[in-house]
Parts: sequence; C-alpha cells; structure tokens
Amino acid sequence: MFFRNRNKIASRIDTLVGAETRVDGDMHFSGGLRVDGTVHGNVMESVPSTLVLSEHGCIEGMVKVSHVVLNGKVIGPVNALQFVELQAKSRVTGDVSYKTLEMHTGAVVEGKLVYLADRADGAIPEPIVAARD
Repeated sequence: MFFRNRNKIASRIDTLVGAETRVDGDMHFSGGLRVDGTVHGNVMESVPSTLVLSEHGCIEGMVKVSHVVLNGKVIGPVNALQFVELQAKSRVTGDVSYKTLEMHTGAVVEGKLVYLADRADGAIPEPIVAARD
C-alpha cells in the first residue's frame, strides 16, 4: 500500500542548459541536469543522477546516466544504468541500454534496445558479432 517508486525521477534540477545555449565538449554532472539547448559531446554523471532532455534539446554524443528522461534528439548511444523514459517526441540514433524502460507512443529508436540484466558492476555488455568465413 505504501510503496516508494524506485524509478521515480527526482524533480530537482541543479543545472540547466538553456534553449539558446550550445555546449561543445563533454559534460560531467551530479544531481539533476535539464538540457533545452544543444550539447556536442558526451554527457556523463559523477554520482547517480538524472538527465532530462526536453523536446527542443539535442545531444550529439554518448549519454551515460542512471536515470534518463528523453523527449528530444540524441545522436549516439544511451546507457541508462537504472531507468530510461522515452517520451513521445524522443528520437535516438544509437543503441539504448537500460534496466527499466518506459517508452511512449511516438518515440523512435534507430538502434538496438539492450536490456542490462541485474549486473552488480553495471557494465554494458559487449555486442555479439557473427563470425565470417
């Protein structure tokens, strides 16, 4: 009756990349990050954190965060170590690795959905490549 939703996204935003802002280079953050602008580089957390990408936001690079809510465009792989929510206007060009996935109608993934089994180390499994003769 009194359950805590372990996948609930923290509502606190510590850092905002505004709509008219462009960041060139990798971003390392903690807490909550909301991206309304453009990031050309990888986005990674320092400690378990939350990334929110608005429908106007764009990330060109790898995303590696515990909790991810996407409604914008990502060009690169998304590694959600715990939870990923792909909202209706999200567009991902790359593989999406996740433990828990919520995908809304209209979301597009041009890549593979890779389930991360209960791995203690949180490592991303290597893709399986067929041997050629």
